[in-house]
Amino acid sequence: MAPAVPLLAVRGSAGTSLLRGPPQCEQHSAFSSDCGVCRCVTFSKDGTLLAWSNKNGVSVVKSSDGSSVSTFDLPKTALMEISPLNNVLVTWQPYTKTQDSPQGEANLQLFDLQSGQLIKALYQKKVDSWCPSWSEDEKICARIVNNELHFYENNDFNSIANKLHMQKVSDFALSPGGQPSKVAVYVPGTKGAPSFVRLYQYPVLGGPTAALANKSFFKADKATMQWNKKASAVLVTASTEVDKTGASYYGEQTLHYLAVNGETALVQLAKGGPIYDVAWSPSSSEFCVVYGFMPAKATVFNLKCDPVFDFGTGPRNAAYYSPQGHILVLAGFGNLRGQMEVWDVKKYKQVSKPLAPDATHFSWCPDGEHVVTATCAPRLRVGNGYKIWHYTGSVLHTFEVASGSELYEVRWQPFPDGSFPVKPIRYQAAPSELGTTQAPPTQAYRPPALRHLPATASSKL
Repeated sequence: MAPAVPLLAVRGSAGTSLLRGPPQCEQHSAFSSDCGVCRCVTFSKDGTLLAWSNKNGVSVVKSSDGSSVSTFDLPKTALMEISPLNNVLVTWQPYTKTQDSPQGEANLQLFDLQSGQLIKALYQKKVDSWCPSWSEDEKICARIVNNELHFYENNDFNSIANKLHMQKVSDFALSPGGQPSKVAVYVPGTKGAPSFVRLYQYPVLGGPTAALANKSFFKADKATMQWNKKASAVLVTASTEVDKTGASYYGEQTLHYLAVNGETALVQLAKGGPIYDVAWSPSSSEFCVVYGFMPAKATVFNLKCDPVFDFGTGPRNAAYYSPQGHILVLAGFGNLRGQMEVWDVKKYKQVSKPLAPDATHFSWCPDGEHVVTATCAPRLRVGNGYKIWHYTGSVLHTFEVASGSELYEVRWQPFPDGSFPVKPIRYQAAPSELGTTQAPPTQAYRPPALRHLPATASSKL
């Protein structure tokens, strides 16, 4: 049996296409790219289904052969998602009011994916946290409604099975995996009271005594919550919009740790400044933080929030673990020049140092061997295109869109955990017809007037 090859969905102003991933990097023959310009494209969690929306409506097909599963007459759909077991398709379109319907129309719709029947239509005015969250076995589904958390069971959306009664829940994160499900909720502080995050185990949701863990903190306008894969702990990045000390343009950030056994901690960072990125290792036993005024530090911490390894400083603002957790990429995208550092996490040894200038997107291929970097609109409207790399720094495939066209998105087909085993890490660049783009060694700055002269100092001096 041939090994699985992940697909790459490519969405742009010239239409949407599917590319068979490395090593072939060729168009998927079974997929007809006549879906035109799409508003959005998404794979199911297991990668077996592909859905897109365009001016004709929403289509769901099988990834393997492009055969149709369902179509829906929803031409205004801007976002969509497929539930973990492929039972429910969720679609969202911008909320609008008209003279005929001053209340507006229900703009969040849940459909039975196989029969195409509408299960429930709901109102969801804000695009933030628009999508309901399911547990992986679809036994529980949760969504925020007017600062309350509503829970549904077994995809029955006609009755609310449980509610979290608490003052003004502004965000939540449902734990990965199946039962028992846990949920982290964030309540912003008001009138001098601190903000807090609490962890609960469903269905015990009543009061602070029911909480598995509780962490309160000041200086938080918003909070980002990230569960680890084993659902044993949450990292909370609390941030303010404005740094009142005037030290930072980015506001202030603090990082907090909460475990389901009740342990909580403030993660002590060795350098002042913004927290750019926080990433859990797929092993769930450590996490990487990129932080501090440029050049930024990157440090790996264990579950006691003690530093395990410090990568020093560099021009970076993002961290990406491979799906198998054996490689870590530290990168500087956005307003940095696209420097990537590829590290072997076991030995803490650097594998390669490729350069991807103007990249606005980075993601790991599920095989843990390849990555894609892309320059997409609307962040950058010139030089749009993507590159598929081997982690050793070789460029295996490159694509640039035609002049006047734009690239909106590239997205790997997901695969279930364990589909691709961990392979030994190579330190030699993988063979490639396109060569490698290792970063050139840094040179001392020379003014333009002196650049044509020899680099050595004059003997007169």
